Amino acid sequence: MKPFVVNRHGRLVFPANFLGDLDFSVLETLDQFTAVIGRDFEAKAPTGTDLLARVESGAYTRRFELLRDLGQHLYWANRYSITMFDRRPTRWRDLAKRRDDVFLPVLTPWEDSERKVAAVEQAFQALPASWDARAEDTIFGLLFDLYRTKLYHATELPPIKPTVAEFLGQPGALTFVVPDYDPDYPVFTTEQILDAHEDVPELEALMRWAMVLHNQYPWDRSRTELRGPGEIGEDDFVVAFHPRTRDVMAFIERVKRPAHGSSPGRDAARGGYEAVPPAAPYPPVRVREAFAVQPRLEALAIVRGEHVCSNADVIRNASFSWSPMSADEIAAKTGIEQRRYSSREPEELALHAARAALAKSGRSPAEIGAVLVSTCTSNRQIPSIACWLSGELGLQQTHASLDMVAACAGLPYGMSEAVRQLQEVRRSVLLVCVEKFSDKIGSVRTSRMIFGDGAAAMVIVPAPAGQAGDVEVLQTYASGPHSEVNSIIWPNAEFDGDITVYGPEVKALVQRYLTQMLGELGDQPDPDDLEGSGRTLLESIDLIIPHQANKTMILNLAGKAGLSADQMYFNVERMGNVSAASIPIAVYDAVRDGVITRPARVFAPGFGAGAVGGYAVLRVDPAIVADEVVLDILHQDTGRPAAAGAAVAGGTTDDIRAAFGE
Repeated sequence: MKPFVVNRHGRLVFPANFLGDLDFSVLETLDQFTAVIGRDFEAKAPTGTDLLARVESGAYTRRFELLRDLGQHLYWANRYSITMFDRRPTRWRDLAKRRDDVFLPVLTPWEDSERKVAAVEQAFQALPASWDARAEDTIFGLLFDLYRTKLYHATELPPIKPTVAEFLGQPGALTFVVPDYDPDYPVFTTEQILDAHEDVPELEALMRWAMVLHNQYPWDRSRTELRGPGEIGEDDFVVAFHPRTRDVMAFIERVKRPAHGSSPGRDAARGGYEAVPPAAPYPPVRVREAFAVQPRLEALAIVRGEHVCSNADVIRNASFSWSPMSADEIAAKTGIEQRRYSSREPEELALHAARAALAKSGRSPAEIGAVLVSTCTSNRQIPSIACWLSGELGLQQTHASLDMVAACAGLPYGMSEAVRQLQEVRRSVLLVCVEKFSDKIGSVRTSRMIFGDGAAAMVIVPAPAGQAGDVEVLQTYASGPHSEVNSIIWPNAEFDGDITVYGPEVKALVQRYLTQMLGELGDQPDPDDLEGSGRTLLESIDLIIPHQANKTMILNLAGKAGLSADQMYFNVERMGNVSAASIPIAVYDAVRDGVITRPARVFAPGFGAGAVGGYAVLRVDPAIVADEVVLDILHQDTGRPAAAGAAVAGGTTDDIRAAFGE
């Protein structure tokens, strides 16, 4: 888990976006590690030669672009040390010479460094400020101090550093040597980095980059030299590299051992099977005809994450691995202006929603026959959220309490199971859809732009005998080409355990399912067409509330399928994508926004991870909507106050600037 924090200014901060931490427990080979480094550190970072060429060609028109390139370059130049090692200046006489867990970097002198350094300095001074000259000067001062004293050629760095003994066995090797070392050299504390505060989101992100990079060299860099084994005096200090965690050391040991065969790759493991359609289509379930007990929707309650994460917040936390993007560009690409995050666990969100739904329905715990939870982001396995909820709600026994993983099709999957449970228990079923993505995103930009946190709970009861229910048609699907099945993955070892979204494959599965769904609805007769006019179910729909994945994508694909924007309702611009919970929360908001003012027939399609899909055709009565549960923003689990101006131990960026004499 990679949770956000709330800093002393009340702003959301995502430490995983700028600290450069990796989970080495999931990396088995050096090739895997270098692939991650290549994607996250190298792919977008310019070399010193690139910086020089861009300066000399006049590619930079304002300071921000140069600052951003300089920051990405320095993250790349420190790609192995920042992910793997703590740097500790150590007196040569005191350095362990035979241990296998102490390393020295072997460095190649930086060619043409004076010209490259001078060009960057002159370019920055000549460029106009982008937004805030004071902040940009401070950021440049921190970054340029590292750049001008870098000494080494970053393209020549080996991922696995030699031990001290191995370094001594290489007469021509060069490493960092510091004639003297001040252990009190000023560095930024974690609090100071988290509390970085700039009016311009892009500059706040760069300020954190600069602070983290500054901390990589906690010594007087102006006196640092590169020397070989025979040139180091007993009282000189060398910069020893120590593995940051046991997992890093275990990884180094793994990759240094001789290989004993190789495991089959991902493609080989798939077996080479091509996706084939089923022998016969799976028809939609017409609930009135298929089931004796008709389901009625009695209550709907929702809980949103208590923290608003705006597009500006996303940009304030821009990772060094991201391409440039503004808050407005995020909105244009996704249709999302903000998403909601929670410091609570998913089961806590579910419990708040469940209690509110039960209160709205007036049902007691003894009347609940089953508790169903749709989620793909649960942090617990035993007991499941559904079983935990059953206990918290005071249910002595249920016929079934279980979690379902159907991702963004969580509502149609959950509703289908709820209707089946009704046939057996013939009493109320509690269906909860809940997701928490904010701590599973890490530094993956596509995921950070889209996903949010929230929960919705529905009480579904048997309709009185002889009366129609509120669930009219249900359909579920799963699978497809392996590229679509694996289009959204969590945890993904190739992305440091973060959730990752492969956009083209997602778009392909959505297009496939949306076409299939509309075709089925166009072939189904309207259940209320008693006169046999030939009206189809699709023609009888009052409102389409799709899974709130990406408004721009859905509108484009729906337009190709013949649907217009005014037929659909979206709340994704203020909620983000809450996967299984997105449709019920959107239904709730459609009532609150006055879009649904009377009982309406709603088509609710969902599609997503695992190439799952499905839909429900529901009758939604505005009377089922409960008062919204508003969570207290000051939550004990955050460990940090959210109110602006609240006192927090530690300093601010202004304090550290003062310490530097700025």
